[in-house]
Amino acid sequence: MDAEKPTAQHNQPVIKVRGLVNRFGPVVVHDNLDLTLERGEILGVVGGSGTGKSVLLRSIVGLKRPNGGTIEVLGTTLNALSENERSQIERRFGVLFQRGALFSSLNLQENIALPLIEHAKLPREDAEHLARVKLSLVGLPPQAALQFPESLSGGMVKRAALARALALDPDILFLDEPTAGLDPIGAAAFDQLLVTLRDALGFSVFLVTHDLDTLYAACDRVAVLSQKRVLVVDTIDKVAETDDEWIQDYFHGPRGRAAQRAAQHTHSACSTNADAQE
Repeated sequence: MDAEKPTAQHNQPVIKVRGLVNRFGPVVVHDNLDLTLERGEILGVVGGSGTGKSVLLRSIVGLKRPNGGTIEVLGTTLNALSENERSQIERRFGVLFQRGALFSSLNLQENIALPLIEHAKLPREDAEHLARVKLSLVGLPPQAALQFPESLSGGMVKRAALARALALDPDILFLDEPTAGLDPIGAAAFDQLLVTLRDALGFSVFLVTHDLDTLYAACDRVAVLSQKRVLVVDTIDKVAETDDEWIQDYFHGPRGRAAQRAAQHTHSACSTNADAQE
């Protein structure tokens, strides 16, 4: 097996978390948590405040060392890897943090070229050319390449951060509250972009969100964190039926009902358009 890019069977989960434990001092955030991300799916991770959604993401991508359990990614158990081997696996991740985390002193082209220069060892000219391709891929105009993050709208920052997350053609994309701070139109456009790119490029998505519209518009399955573990993981319709007070309040409150109606309207409109084209 190639040490730099280990293979995984097509039907093998890309992430398998088993018995995960995370503590901060005496506070236990996760206790015996299990979760699986299937190949090619968009998995939405939700839960109330303090359930450790972002902590779980950070544990998988290597920013937080768990106190117990195992994390298997792309067929390899991360706990068993050397630092260099783990670094090779992590290069197959793309990560988009809530605020974008772009370098303010670099323009967008330079932000996206940076991982291509550092990790792929591309010459700067080639890296910047690919950076412009990635910016186009996420729907940003050519002139955006030379703009700095501070001059951009929130939606443009999110798209630029997504372009950087996709710079190294990752197998798995990790998104932490990607639509936070966006207006409804911008958030809906981002959701559609995510689904379109997943369908075109075939990556898998681990998506932490509180946005009900995103869950209905983009996610194949939803995992609910509660009581220090995954309470339920299934399609959104089945999760919404779970007999749990937080789930019922979340999915069946005013915002949940509005998100469901919007999703039904979108689905109906797509079906009508498809019928008209036949």
